[in-house]
Amino acid sequence: MKNIQLELPDSLNLDESEVKLILAAKLFEQGRLSLGKAAELSGYNKREFTELIGKLNISLFNYPPSELSKDVKNA
Repeated sequence: MKNIQLELPDSLNLDESEVKLILAAKLFEQGRLSLGKAAELSGYNKREFTELIGKLNISLFNYPPSELSKDVKNA
């Protein structure tokens, strides 16, 4: 696993766990990490991670609109 060191402005007032959550949530939202891997990266279990991304307005269901349209047509 890669180790990255970041220097963030004090004005952001973020601790390490918040940065991990934000990064994991964004990578999950982009489809670059599975739910399990994102939860692991953030340091939370899947249930906790699911609840936290909901508070960040990130959908648990990462389903492209084009695929949804196809499914509706085929229903």
